Order: sequence, then C-alpha cells, then structure tokens
Amino acid sequence: MATTFTDLNGPQMSDSPRAPLSVLVVEDLPDVAESTADLLAACGHEVRIASCGAEALRAARSDAPDVVLLDIGLPGMSGWEVARRLRAQSTGEQPVVVAVTGYGTNRDRVCSADAGIDLHLVKPADPAHLTALLARVHDLLVPGPPKRPARAAAGAA
Repeated sequence: MATTFTDLNGPQMSDSPRAPLSVLVVEDLPDVAESTADLLAACGHEVRIASCGAEALRAARSDAPDVVLLDIGLPGMSGWEVARRLRAQSTGEQPVVVAVTGYGTNRDRVCSADAGIDLHLVKPADPAHLTALLARVHDLLVPGPPKRPARAAAGAA
C-alpha cells in the first residue's frame, strides 16, 4: 500500500483511542532524544532511540518503525543520507520520515524532500504539534473506517 503524507497538516481528526505507533527517534543529543522519547511514550507510543545514522539503520532493519523522527545534523552521516538509505533498505511498507532539525532554510527543506523525508520540522518542535502530527500519521497508516474531521463529526451528532 502506497501512502502519501500530504494530509499531515489537514483538519483535526477525532480523538478516538489509538494503537501505539512504533517510533524511532534519531538524535545525537541525549537530552533532546530522551525528552522526545518520554513525550511520545507518555502518549502511548513504542519508542526507540538511535544516536547516529548507522545505529538508526540497524534499528530500522531489526524492527521496522512506523515513524522515524530524524535529526539532520548527525555525527558521521547526515540525516539526509540516513533517509536515503532507509528508503533503499526498506522492503514493503515505508516508514514516515520526519526531519526534526535545526536546519530551517528553504534549501534544507528541498534537501529533505530530495532525500525522501516526508515532513521537515524545525527545532524546537512544539510538543503539542508533534503529538498531533503523530495522531494524523496514525490515522493515515492504520486501516479502519474513514475518519471525519472532529468538527464535522460533532455537527452530525
């Protein structure tokens, strides 16, 4: 199933209970990695951390994540190269790859898109925005009845 993620900034979806997503956080700064992992775990997601590109590729091979939150300025291998390699090594379903980085120029965003990154967020990422983004990703990835925007659902009751 090929999924595109152009709807990630779409209307707010309903707040029904969700199964956890498998999220790989790729971040070389331990405090940032841990705080991101804690936030996502508190939302019920299964989270793993990798601190460099090689570790991220190994983790993705051993247990394919649904979502990869990827810093671009990693030691040894840029996040862009990690994204290219993730896309090349993935068989079947591709993870949603979200850059969460301090690199915020238009050129950086183009490089992210060229590397196969689905969405480019600039640090510091707003925790509420990040959790809402993962809820939208979940709604796009998990099969089930079509979701309606919360406002439309409330008006139909």
